Amino acid sequence: MLGTTTPPRSAGLRTVAASAVVALACTLSACSKSESDSSSSGTGGGSAAAAATSSAPAASASSSSSSGMTSGTGMAEAGCTIATTGYPKVDLKTAKVGFSQSEKEGNPFRIAETKSIRDEAAKLGIPKSNLLTTNAQSDLNKQISDIKSLLSQGVQLLIVAPLNSDGLQPALDAAKAKKVPVVTVDRKVTSKPCTDFLTFIGSNFVDQGKRAADAMIKETGGKGKVAILLGASGNNVTTDRTKGFKDQLAAQGQGLQIVAEQTGDFERAKGQSVMEQLIQSHPDITAVYAENDEMGVGAVNALRSAGKNPGKDVKIVSIDGTHNAVQLLVDGKYNGVIESNPRFGPLAFQTLQQFEGGKAVPPSIVITDDAYTPDNAKQKINNSY
Repeated sequence: MLGTTTPPRSAGLRTVAASAVVALACTLSACSKSESDSSSSGTGGGSAAAAATSSAPAASASSSSSSGMTSGTGMAEAGCTIATTGYPKVDLKTAKVGFSQSEKEGNPFRIAETKSIRDEAAKLGIPKSNLLTTNAQSDLNKQISDIKSLLSQGVQLLIVAPLNSDGLQPALDAAKAKKVPVVTVDRKVTSKPCTDFLTFIGSNFVDQGKRAADAMIKETGGKGKVAILLGASGNNVTTDRTKGFKDQLAAQGQGLQIVAEQTGDFERAKGQSVMEQLIQSHPDITAVYAENDEMGVGAVNALRSAGKNPGKDVKIVSIDGTHNAVQLLVDGKYNGVIESNPRFGPLAFQTLQQFEGGKAVPPSIVITDDAYTPDNAKQKINNSY
């Protein structure tokens, strides 16, 4: 997302036991994806119908994960087990499972994320009545209340997409008091794994920023003036994606000058508004790094309205992998999209199965992320969401 998702993933997410990766990745299923019609926004992207029937590649763990794990065949002591937590053993197929979504599902990333959770639950034979879902609508206090409500309804396992990295401790404390394991996805919380929550599953967001910088360097020839549309403050996705991008420009793209940075809150409308302002204050901008696709699509709208030719006059690289952004890439109006994989369902349930089966779970699990380029976008567009 959101964003993007990251994710969401920090630079420390780089070493995992090979056994953990095999256990989590060997049987993961594919998930289809969809996006709401964006024609009203004038993006030139496809509609929901165009994307809804596509079949995504299977979600899997990357070949690396968090620190604290060994790289051999055994699990390091840092791995969290049901024995070390003292939590009761739960049968996943008969248990009540709660999913706390953080943001409204008008965002393509959140649509795909929630769908992935529901699809995997159905695949595992979990009755619909046993999967309880809530949506915090971008309100941290509501997410805390949502999680406490799920616990009061008797959920025995929790999957949480945190709104922010900070602030969820009251909800995590409530889950811990009831001995309910919590898997967090997409955005990393600052609480302690295996103590306050079980594990985090997401992308390496620093690496995403680095890869976006590499794409920008390639598309611009390493020269130009760059504006950054920052994601929402208060979560590690924004911090890490910014760090990865800036660090890589400093190392490999010194000819690209960052002339503006402004928050677009991972929203298309705000990204468009911010870009309109930047066009006025910095008319010589030649490149835009948007920390999610929604802001990038908003930037395209603003550039078109200003009489500029996005993809040509101003190069655009963003992170997510939404259908609209990839379609713009196919159409030559965009220059690169680094995927932030929202299909956490398979990994989340596999992790819970591993934990309930007595196996150790690492404190962080990195999901695989693809990339879309001008050369492969047409062939890969059905993998977008």
